Amino acid sequence: MNKPAQSRPSSPASDSPSPDSLESRDPPESRDPSDPPESDPSESPESPESQLDTHRARIDAIDAEILALMNRRVAAAQRIGAIKSAQAEPAFYRPEREARVLRRLRKLNRGPLDDAALEALFREIMSITRGSEAGLSVAVLGPLGTYTEAAARQHFGTSPAVTLLPFSTIDEIFRAAETGQADFAVAPVENSTEGGVSGTLDRLVTTSLLICGEINLRIHHNLLGVGDDLRAVERVIAHAQSLAQCRRWLDRHLPGVPLVAAASNAEAAIQARGDASAAAIAGDSAAERYALNHLAANIEDEPGNATRFLLFSNRPTPPSGDDKTSLLLSCRNRPGALFHLLKPLMENGVDMTRIESRPSRTGLWEYMFFVDIIGHQADPAIAGTLKALRTEAGLYKNLGSYPVSS
Repeated sequence: MNKPAQSRPSSPASDSPSPDSLESRDPPESRDPSDPPESDPSESPESPESQLDTHRARIDAIDAEILALMNRRVAAAQRIGAIKSAQAEPAFYRPEREARVLRRLRKLNRGPLDDAALEALFREIMSITRGSEAGLSVAVLGPLGTYTEAAARQHFGTSPAVTLLPFSTIDEIFRAAETGQADFAVAPVENSTEGGVSGTLDRLVTTSLLICGEINLRIHHNLLGVGDDLRAVERVIAHAQSLAQCRRWLDRHLPGVPLVAAASNAEAAIQARGDASAAAIAGDSAAERYALNHLAANIEDEPGNATRFLLFSNRPTPPSGDDKTSLLLSCRNRPGALFHLLKPLMENGVDMTRIESRPSRTGLWEYMFFVDIIGHQADPAIAGTLKALRTEAGLYKNLGSYPVSS
């Protein structure tokens, strides 16, 4: 047997073992040693049970290979963690690095694993290996069982090294990361049905945190309760956004039933758990956590319902190669003010993906604008555009550059 080739040591700047050694071209045609032997047409066919045993043995052999590779990956991450620990301000989570890894793996993927499954798998792998370097804490809207928790788990994985800290309000989420109580904060910023989340937009004006990532989460609402009879429901409890997203279903199936706003859907689930006449709108994780029955599933009015969450930290994020930059702007009071404010984007060919207005609270009928553009603030073209915007705007705040969500 040939001796395996020595792998090159990991670079200190890497956050996890680099997939750069993987070939981007199609691999040469070769037979997998774990494949079952080719059958001889002259022989009688194997029984179904025998065929299953053959393929199960193949899976067992593959699992052993995966386990060996995972242990190699964890060992490499531990060496990286030791190098980082000696630095003055180590960054154990690098969103731009993980974004590049996932993009490269998607390009290498030849199936049958689809890209969504690939990303979920490797986010868990990175969560485990990152946990061997150091733990991290994330502030989320609580109690546990909220969609914010689901977004954080989707992004950071389910490794025990990731500690979720639940808080009662969006303001408390921001404060936890601002004061160092949490390493990161996750907050909803907009919904595809109901638009912007006012609590998050208001805190973007005052926070010192920077956006370092975004998470897009499909939202499926369920009506949950301790009983199993929809006719017994006398009130429905949910976050105000969720009530709005299910308005038509509620009018059709529970006309006249009072709707009660709660701080979060998980809080609504807790209230419904103690009241047989109440039902809560929440996700599957809340149903499981608080032992509630599904009175109705997928009651959202729009089947494509999704919420965008932002990830915040106290440090800027370097370029990943496919990034967004978010800005807070206001116009000077003059004719054509909004046109002049946005003109640098047109002149520099910068793609604006979102603009949303919000009252400035500094004067009657005065507004601020939340703007997302494609590109990183370190890109020369974007840097020049931002300089022109800063000159033109009455208020200018760079909220951060971060990788585009896949």
